[in-house]
Amino acid sequence: MEEPHPLRTILESAARGRFPEADGSVHVFPSPPGKSQAVCGFTAHHVISANVSHEEVLQRIDPSDLGAALNPTFVTWLGRRLEAAPGSLDVVLAASGLPDSPDGLLRESLPVEHARVSRADRYREQVTVYTTVNGEAVVVLGRGLAGRREVSLEIDEAARGRGLGRRLLLGARSLIPEDDVVFAQVAPGNAASLRAFLAAGFRPIGSEVLFLTS
Repeated sequence: MEEPHPLRTILESAARGRFPEADGSVHVFPSPPGKSQAVCGFTAHHVISANVSHEEVLQRIDPSDLGAALNPTFVTWLGRRLEAAPGSLDVVLAASGLPDSPDGLLRESLPVEHARVSRADRYREQVTVYTTVNGEAVVVLGRGLAGRREVSLEIDEAARGRGLGRRLLLGARSLIPEDDVVFAQVAPGNAASLRAFLAAGFRPIGSEVLFLTS
């Protein structure tokens, strides 16, 4: 069996509570499999997985600045170097699988015309779409950065504010094996989404900026 990319190993270890050493270091790995390259930030530790050399990175990062790898100046330079516009800075959350769906809320769906699904198709592979029975929400699972399993969701505005997001995410967790983990990226300012993920047992593990390159 092929060894997983180092970035995936680091991410899945962090999801299980084993974080990189908080030593202020910046590690550079080759571009991961999939559609994106990335800068990932953990506590006093950064990982860059992209088609760029370690030497180039060190020339542009102040080692005394623990946030330098996610500084807008560096991220902008890296985007130009990769010929790929940087995405937003997101919080990365993760959770393990659950044994059973809490209420059978989700059902697998044929591909639907939806902005959330279109975005997932851009960034992920092996995309599977689920909807609620009445179609008021969509949940998408797929393989994203470095082949990790990722989840995203969208709820119709009229159905928000009733705890549906939490139930959907618990349902999504039940769709994966208990010994596996699933990741999500949420904009820091999206408080409603962050609250839903936290309520469903997801825990923040770091932050990241993606560079869509395929």
